[in-house]
Amino acid sequence: MRRLVSTAFALLSACLSPALAQQPPRSECLAMANAAPRAVPVAFRQAAAAPEVEITYAGHSTYFIDTPGGVRIATDYSGAYQVGRLPDVATMNRAHSTHYSLNPDKRIPHVLHGWGEDGKPALVSERIGDTFIRNVTTDIRRYFGDDSGTDMIRDGNSIFIFEVAGLCIGHLGHLHHKLDDSHFAQIGRLDIVMVPIDGTYTMSLDGVSDITRRLRASVVLPMHRFATPLDEFMQRVGKQFEIDRRTERSLRISRDTLPTTPTVIILDGV
Repeated sequence: MRRLVSTAFALLSACLSPALAQQPPRSECLAMANAAPRAVPVAFRQAAAAPEVEITYAGHSTYFIDTPGGVRIATDYSGAYQVGRLPDVATMNRAHSTHYSLNPDKRIPHVLHGWGEDGKPALVSERIGDTFIRNVTTDIRRYFGDDSGTDMIRDGNSIFIFEVAGLCIGHLGHLHHKLDDSHFAQIGRLDIVMVPIDGTYTMSLDGVSDITRRLRASVVLPMHRFATPLDEFMQRVGKQFEIDRRTERSLRISRDTLPTTPTVIILDGV
């Protein structure tokens, strides 16, 4: 009898293993957003320092994210803003040529488009090195008239989310409209969020400030600024956010060093 049970278990395991191997990567940020709060013992939290991620402002909407595992990511990458070595991953949105390139350097192994083909939305769900990358699509305005009868291109932009070292990092891309409950549910928890604050080409300062407040990330990194007065953005985002102006273009941050109060960090060049 014992032999029969062992044989049956072995056969069941053999059948299940391929199915388990084919399961898509799991989002820890969505899992954390949906889970009930749980206390973590102090001794466990202090057992080991969390690995750090380095984030560098390159220009316009391009930030470089260097992970503890050595993966380098560039957001809204057009090739115009380069800091150090080429990225391993380039995410792009197609609102303007300053946010994408159809001919990126061939040495970049992973080029992820925030727009889909044949009218279908982009679907990004990839684990690259120590980073899980996924997207949430939004619509973009149509800048040149056509016969479609609408001024919006459905799913033309992607909010990219990078999950690495216990951090949930979001880049809103070239966001053109308010987010509804379904968007926030798909985004889940964000610890760090990169937001466009131009107030015109993307969306109004009031609109992006509302989104920033609702996301309530620990760190807000402005981008796509142009001539927007930073004080104007800070007035709209609210007193619950502190402001931290840096003289460096880079910051190193970990899960353990996130500010306890939501903070807008303005890196040099922004």
